[in-house]
Amino acid sequence: MIKGIKSDYQRYREYGAKPFVIIFMTQGFWALFQYRIAHKIYQSKIPVLRRILLVICLFWQKWVEIIAGISIPFSVKIGNGCYIGHFGNIIINANTVIGEMCNISQGVTIGISGRGASRGVPKIGNRVYIGANAVIAGKIDVGDDCVIGANSLLNKSIDSGLTVQGVPAIIINTNSSKGYI
Repeated sequence: MIKGIKSDYQRYREYGAKPFVIIFMTQGFWALFQYRIAHKIYQSKIPVLRRILLVICLFWQKWVEIIAGISIPFSVKIGNGCYIGHFGNIIINANTVIGEMCNISQGVTIGISGRGASRGVPKIGNRVYIGANAVIAGKIDVGDDCVIGANSLLNKSIDSGLTVQGVPAIIINTNSSKGYI
């Protein structure tokens, strides 16, 4: 938990934010901070105390969601060094897996889609940049070092190192996320 919080904080510092600004004025950091603590409690093995603390965390998550417009349930799996750069309208499904060093822009939805055996949620690799208002939906895999362009709908798996754009998203080049992350 501490490692996750430190690595998230460091990502904000790399973008030039001052400590005061990160802690008191950056809603993305608030949401990640709350998530890291709640996720650690969710993983704990102390049955009675765990349930009590999770109820408190649910209220805390809802407060952060109202204030910041960012919904990150405690059961999501997010790697270290996540960066949410802007306020609001970010919805992440409770079963989503997100790798390390990912950037999530405003307006992003990562959710469930599909039918039958293909119904599910995305698994997102490391160092993925997700542009503003992008939607990633379904039981798909997003490879490492990908860029998902703004206003895109990604509902098919993509290999590592690709840039996709559009509705539905198509591969537009093989430039990786280097330079975005």
